[in-house]
Amino acid sequence: MSLNICMISDFFYPNMGGVESHLYHLSQQLIKRGHKVIIVTHAYGDRVGVRYLINGLKVYYIPLLIVYQQASLPTLFFLFPILRYIIIRERIDIVHGHQAFSSLCLEGIFHARTMGIKACFTDHSLFGFADASSILTNKVLKFTLSEIDHVICVSHTSKGNTVLRASLNPQMVSVIPNAVVANHFIPDPSKADPNKITICVVSRLVYRKGMDLLTSIIPRICTQHPKVNFIIAGDGPKKIDLEQMREKYLLHDRVQLLGAVPHSEVKNVLVRGNIFLNTSLTEAFCIGIVEAACSGLLVVSTRVGGVPEVLPDDMIIFAEPEENDLITALNKAITMIKFKEVTPAKFHDRIKKMYSWENIAERTERVYYSIMRTRRIPLIERLRRYYGCGSWAGKLFCIIAAVDYLVFLLLEYLVPRSNIEVVPNFPSETFLRRQKANNYY
Repeated sequence: MSLNICMISDFFYPNMGGVESHLYHLSQQLIKRGHKVIIVTHAYGDRVGVRYLINGLKVYYIPLLIVYQQASLPTLFFLFPILRYIIIRERIDIVHGHQAFSSLCLEGIFHARTMGIKACFTDHSLFGFADASSILTNKVLKFTLSEIDHVICVSHTSKGNTVLRASLNPQMVSVIPNAVVANHFIPDPSKADPNKITICVVSRLVYRKGMDLLTSIIPRICTQHPKVNFIIAGDGPKKIDLEQMREKYLLHDRVQLLGAVPHSEVKNVLVRGNIFLNTSLTEAFCIGIVEAACSGLLVVSTRVGGVPEVLPDDMIIFAEPEENDLITALNKAITMIKFKEVTPAKFHDRIKKMYSWENIAERTERVYYSIMRTRRIPLIERLRRYYGCGSWAGKLFCIIAAVDYLVFLLLEYLVPRSNIEVVPNFPSETFLRRQKANNYY
């Protein structure tokens, strides 16, 4: 059975990151499996309106106000008219939201449920429970997921975190990890300096990624190992700290700061290294270590979040998120590379079998089919679930849901479905056949 699927999130290309990559590759594989997929995101600069990507993947860039790190300003009801128009116009069966940080995602799921459309949510991050921002985010997430059809998490640690935050039944939460396009990360030992051991870091340079730890351990490693160099790719507010550290310890010839690197160029950075270092303080999955192992690097990582679930023990060395423990783990990795105790170049074939987008799309498809078999929740049941979200928050959520339903009825009256033109589907099957005939794939 072919489905019409709407992926919705604030985070998509041209912005770069794990969520953006996940959305793109999952959508492409679902199209290859015969489904129609569109993506709804906010406008990026002058990129407004409809754009087509390869294989007929249609992207709606909606003009919304951005408030913080590409997250759009919550609009509550103002997104509803245009989202309803897109859902009816594209004959959407399932709305699939990504990332709890995205207000566009949470609003899209809420409005879709008001319209009676099936909804799914994928959580890509871990959240705490103590600080004010986490408490607010968790309360909004609990409100949105009160009537969700299914939830997907990228690791078992992430599943436990999401179940607690949103008070979900664990049976309605599946674990489907990220994947990697293995052919984009082929090891090339000739690119590495044979006279040096190079440690690669590819990350956003922010506090959450452990940049303070990185800043403190680089001088110590460089002092202990004269033939060890660092390559750091990424940008962020902590870049100034790394530059100051390099100036202070005169490490210009041993610490290379590349700045922001397009994802298509990440492979060219990784193949220059021998060891990949991840210093994250919290991480639900960390696709970066999968890409590094696929490129033939031995991985050293902090033991946080869902990271221990990602790679086999012979591909990764763990350390606690503490300076001395990271130094110990790096010394061990450097020794293993120096005496050739491991052959990271052989990791590629194993990673290729472990993490493939074809498998991820197949598992996600099974979730979609299970969603389509669930019954539609009546309004009174929706209100009952919202009422259970808290003594005062529950009443507020009930009011919001009731007003949203009235807005839906008003839109049905002012802009009847019969007046909305349904768009023809892109001939994906014909397009793919021609691409294969021309040896494009």
